[in-house]
Amino acid sequence: MLATFKALIGSQFEAALCTLNACLDRCPEAAWNSRVGNHLFCQVAFHTLFYADYYLGPNEESFSGQPFHRENEHFFRDYEEFEDHAPVLLYDKASIKKYLEHCRRKAAQGIAAESEDSLKARAGFQRRAFSRAELYVYNIRHVQHHAAQLSLRLRLDSKVDVPWVGAGWREV
Repeated sequence: MLATFKALIGSQFEAALCTLNACLDRCPEAAWNSRVGNHLFCQVAFHTLFYADYYLGPNEESFSGQPFHRENEHFFRDYEEFEDHAPVLLYDKASIKKYLEHCRRKAAQGIAAESEDSLKARAGFQRRAFSRAELYVYNIRHVQHHAAQLSLRLRLDSKVDVPWVGAGWREV
């Protein structure tokens, strides 16, 4: 049962990240800093990956000390995502794509390392009072929520379609 759970969570996390990546790849340069709700496209993309990365970790304390964060301090700057205000920073597409690859690796490694006991344990985040297993589902839902927002804006504003990503999807 553990192997089945890890395989399906890994597959669905990858599909969610592929959907987000399809939005990034198909976003015209003119739309990169355009509005998506209350924020800009690039800010929504960053927010999505920031919290995917955050909740893929074991706990809150481990987040900013990751090698990827230390190596890319200019990208994370002052961690404004944790502040109680609308984002103001802008992000370039190449950096967002690099961050997506970091999240892909982190998801694959984290899921592979889980045990039945670790998946049953509390998530490790004060604001999330559920198990690690449920945290993976929560995280996937968050990525899909924002990928859907970006996809809709691309379709409405730029007449760009983002394909359905499911089993067997291969990025080109």
